[in-house]
Amino acid sequence: MSNRGQQFGLSREVQNKIDKKYDQELEERLVEWIICQCGSGVERPEPGRVGFQTWLKDGCVLGELINSLSGAKKPIRVIKSSTMPFKQMEQISLFLQAVESYGVTKTDMFQTVDLYEGTDMATVQRTLMALGCLAVTKDDGNYKGDPNWFHRKAQENRRDFSEEQLSQGRNVIGLQMGTNKGASQAGMTGYGQSRQIMNNP
Repeated sequence: MSNRGQQFGLSREVQNKIDKKYDQELEERLVEWIICQCGSGVERPEPGRVGFQTWLKDGCVLGELINSLSGAKKPIRVIKSSTMPFKQMEQISLFLQAVESYGVTKTDMFQTVDLYEGTDMATVQRTLMALGCLAVTKDDGNYKGDPNWFHRKAQENRRDFSEEQLSQGRNVIGLQMGTNKGASQAGMTGYGQSRQIMNNP
């Protein structure tokens, strides 16, 4: 973690809520996938949130991960381990740019400080999950590991209708609009008429 003072009050409550979102089982699955994807050159981290953050913090493992998913066209050309904070944050930023161009949406991506300072490791897990799902869905031969670790994203299911089918569809009244069958107002009197009361002598 970086040099932040101890948190109190609302700041501490918010940070505790964020920390509770971290999933230990998901961490184990992500570690297995990253090691399988990157190969034997990547060492296993210490278990736990802090160990996972320390493992990814310098950006080297993340760079290896996105390069292994990209095939021959590697988005991060130079991956150097460095102890300088700005170099580590630059590596993380390069990873995030590469992930975005790979197809992960911005809403699924973490901010550099979320990982570097360890403030929101659950978001880091969400980004890696989105990346894994996208890699399984692409099915381009670059994904390594068990395909059941991630779910496939929904694919487009385009349908082409002929003009005849489209014109037939225009004649059908959709059920959201009601129906012209069943109960009717036949025999009802008009609105606003007085009520008929008859006295029998």
